[in-house]
Amino acid sequence: MKAARTVWGGAKGSQEPDLSPLLLKEEQTAAYSVEIYKRFRKWGGIPTAITQNVKDLLASKEVENIFENCDFIYMLNQAAGDRSILAAKLNISPHQLSYVTHSGEGEGLIFYGDVILPFVDRFPKDTELYRTMTTKPNEVRDRDRDEEDTGDMKEATA
Repeated sequence: MKAARTVWGGAKGSQEPDLSPLLLKEEQTAAYSVEIYKRFRKWGGIPTAITQNVKDLLASKEVENIFENCDFIYMLNQAAGDRSILAAKLNISPHQLSYVTHSGEGEGLIFYGDVILPFVDRFPKDTELYRTMTTKPNEVRDRDRDEEDTGDMKEATA
């Protein structure tokens, strides 16, 4: 499933962090992407699509059908245009929208079936787990640099 993650989520090191709109731009690749998504679900997989702007994805009728059949949506801060689209499609109340309006890190909404759950997660940054999971480019770079330095010190003492 790594290939699917790379296609839908963006290849590591890619200049285009959100490849989904590129795949959906052409009719042939859009149809193929939708077919693969449906097959993964049929085979018991858990296909995942990640995008920064949902309006790009929902411009495709095929993808709109997939979106309407999603059982789980994890939503972080949204631009005004995307918020209005999502509010209409998912029946989000104005109060619930506040969790994805100018929200900070670790704040958003989780949709699971008919449940809409607002969340605020203040994950401690001074833990090894945080260092392992972070995707912030400057923190990843610092982590990689620290690991290199540690490796150099181990070699020097060996």
